[in-house]
Amino acid sequence: MASGGSAIRGSRVGAGPMGEQDRGYHAERIQVSYWDEHGNETVRNFAANLPEEEIPDIIDSPSTGLPAGRDKNNPPSVAKLEPYKTHLAYVKERRTEEEAAQLLEEALEQLRTRRGRVSQ
Repeated sequence: MASGGSAIRGSRVGAGPMGEQDRGYHAERIQVSYWDEHGNETVRNFAANLPEEEIPDIIDSPSTGLPAGRDKNNPPSVAKLEPYKTHLAYVKERRTEEEAAQLLEEALEQLRTRRGRVSQ
């Protein structure tokens, strides 16, 4: 009974030898652990030759979304949550009442001019 298929099931035709040594240079890595307020640990890998100042002190925990730090006994706390601001709230932060009134009057004047109703 002839199988007529590949001698090694699951391999591609022309696939080379398997193994790490055939996939190129493997960079040295260091593992850095981060902990959030709930005690969840997240491990990140960085290149071993990366300067210490380029490794972040705080990351966002992928499991909780909370900030996670490198000190297990003193994880970062959540910053005070700002309530949702509307567009109007942001505009009011940038403009005074007088500036708003002036801008409104200029916009109304342009609209009246376009419509042919210029007020005197």
